[in-house]
Amino acid sequence: MSENEAGAGTPNAAEANEGPMLSIITQYIKDLSVENPNAPKSLNPELPAPTVELGVNVQAKALTPENFEVELRIQAKAKHGEETAFIVELVYGGLFLLKNFPQDAMEMMCMIECPRILFPFARRVISDSTRDAGFSPLQLDPIDFAGLFANHKATQGQAGNA
Repeated sequence: MSENEAGAGTPNAAEANEGPMLSIITQYIKDLSVENPNAPKSLNPELPAPTVELGVNVQAKALTPENFEVELRIQAKAKHGEETAFIVELVYGGLFLLKNFPQDAMEMMCMIECPRILFPFARRVISDSTRDAGFSPLQLDPIDFAGLFANHKATQGQAGNA
């Protein structure tokens, strides 16, 4: 009987010694919009490459103490001069398990590491969407989520001091 009692305490001890764990439960397209308002004129192969404005936003919310939904929002707007060539808006989501992280690291995990994992998949969706709209595939450069997070925190700090 004493062997069973000693063995019963082992899973709790192992759980307590378990290190931080980040796991992707699932990922998905939450919203996708592709607009090609000036087709077929905007698809003229003699037009120069369009200029592209890019917007990126990350949002996260806790669903349970260990499960978080992270949304990577990307908007790309391409123009030939003043005319819009295309607009792509994507909300790419992921459900993540974040376990055994210190509380002060949770925000950085949700706003830096999780979007870093989602980005290559969102990049592919945007590339495929622009190609399917008749344009050259839009290949997004890697995004510095740590830099975006630092800029966001600095902006929040300045707003708090004002």
